Amino acid sequence: MSGLRVYVISPSTTLTSSLGIAEGNIKVDKVFYSRRGQGPIYRWLYEEKLSHWRALRMQTTDFNSHKLCNASWKSVPESLQTRLGEHYLD
Repeated sequence: MSGLRVYVISPSTTLTSSLGIAEGNIKVDKVFYSRRGQGPIYRWLYEEKLSHWRALRMQTTDFNSHKLCNASWKSVPESLQTRLGEHYLD
């Protein structure tokens, strides 16, 4: 997974101190973003009900990438690390 970067929203731009957010009727504990090289940015949401990570390709016109900060690989849940490996096959 050469060139892969994982991000979270910068703490200074979050509205609440909790890590959980509601995405429609889906409970989301954490939101991560990924990008490989100069490719597109993907948002990763964990769906509790289905017990899996869902990827959504972000449109650059609808998203401000300046709000992102680097996430350490250790902070990324193992289940997401696995999904990222599947998503970004070399």
